[in-house]
Amino acid sequence: MMQSVSDKPPILEARLVNKRFGNTIALNNATFVCQPGSIHALVGENGAGKSTLIKIIAGVVTPDSGTIQIDGSISSIKSPTQAAQHGILPVFQELSLLPDLTIAENIFISNPPKNRFGIISRSRLKQAAESLCAELGFEHLNPSALVSELPLAQRQLVEIAKAFSHNPKLLILDEGTSALAVQDVKTVFEVIRRMRDQGRSVIFISHRMSEVEEIADTLTIFRDGEDVGSFPMGAVSHEEMVQLMIGRKLEQVFPPKPASSQAHTPVLEVENLSWEPTLHSISLNLDKGEIVGLGGLDGQGQAELLFALFGVLRGVQGKIRINGQAVKIISPSTATNKHNRMALIPEDRKTQGLILPMSVGDNAILSVIDRLLNQFGLVDNQKERSTVQQMIEQMQVKVGSPHVPVRSLSGGNQQKVVIGKWLLTDAQIYLLHDPTRGIDVGTKQEIYQLVRKLADNGAGILFFSTELSELVGMCDRVLVLYEGRIFRELTGAHINEENIVSAALGLHSPSHELQES
Repeated sequence: MMQSVSDKPPILEARLVNKRFGNTIALNNATFVCQPGSIHALVGENGAGKSTLIKIIAGVVTPDSGTIQIDGSISSIKSPTQAAQHGILPVFQELSLLPDLTIAENIFISNPPKNRFGIISRSRLKQAAESLCAELGFEHLNPSALVSELPLAQRQLVEIAKAFSHNPKLLILDEGTSALAVQDVKTVFEVIRRMRDQGRSVIFISHRMSEVEEIADTLTIFRDGEDVGSFPMGAVSHEEMVQLMIGRKLEQVFPPKPASSQAHTPVLEVENLSWEPTLHSISLNLDKGEIVGLGGLDGQGQAELLFALFGVLRGVQGKIRINGQAVKIISPSTATNKHNRMALIPEDRKTQGLILPMSVGDNAILSVIDRLLNQFGLVDNQKERSTVQQMIEQMQVKVGSPHVPVRSLSGGNQQKVVIGKWLLTDAQIYLLHDPTRGIDVGTKQEIYQLVRKLADNGAGILFFSTELSELVGMCDRVLVLYEGRIFRELTGAHINEENIVSAALGLHSPSHELQES
């Protein structure tokens, strides 16, 4: 008689798992059970032990003690290759793609199709990639494109396709949707629901609570290296879930917005800024003390607008004024000089915001190193120590020593270092690109409070977020981009998710309801 899914043993069972890194306890008698045919969410703050647990399951890290059972049998997984042999495939937040290879080459890098002479068949490689992408709903990916030419969202999809090329029995998505736009998330969700319906399983890790609530069947919460509860999805409220994650009650997610003032003092004015073929005649003002959101579907020019303002792009046309003075920003060093005082918090902290092998301290002083030099042109060690300590205390970075590599920190603490190094510059204009991507709710709240405090102290902030709730909760105005243009400006009570989505899709609303550009 055929065994039903519910009668089968757990597809994965981790029992009393312990792991230390030096003096840091990453896992303390942690237990996690994933059933077959299940989408199982694993949530918790950064540093709660989630990533360590899945790295143990995926064979990347060896536990100090504890057992791992697969399909009811104790297994020793000592490498990613052994994990793959068991059908366990991870998609980590840190992408493993090779930028100088094509999409097709990356997807099938470990098992490329070959001809009868044992040589890789380019035609079959491309065909296999096209077929897999079509099956997953990623038809917009060009198998012949180089990964280095792709935006982060498309690289994330390639990483997912790479895992699916092995036909996983247990797929691990560690913030696998953190860089994706709404439509891409829906596509990925359709794929993993099909997996579940086939009796396969998914471990889903995300700090986007709306995604967890939408997709998961079961929820396990980790805090301080321990599992603090497993529940059927929906059995605990959002507030209870957050309280279990952070060990305290989350009072208010977003800080209150200030009352609107009649006094408007522009710190940044942009007129007819264009960068063909992506940006078209963008004009905007940013006042001192104001947070202006950039909304719209991913890929509508928001990232390019921030890069253009920061001097990263070449061939930008248009006029820029800072504090009423016309400026020509031709490089990031021009953007950050003492006259312009701009700062960019980039989308991908690991490749654009930090130098991972370097220490926390060395990363912190990169933006202000010229201020720390003595009369001989050497770094003043006392000033350096004081500056690094100032950043660590201001951002509440959880780190034992500023000399450890920044890559050893959790994602949330890495993001604090990215932001903290720019706070040291005393910037007057902050360009934020998804500043809370892939970090936990507690750290998100700290960053929200910090951003509002910067505005209250007079800074002007452009805030691009792919999370609609952030645009609604944080921004004094929202500019929605569509096809490289500002399609609509939302203010006051008109800043809501319905209006942002409507504008993001290029849909017009009645003129008496909204302001249109």
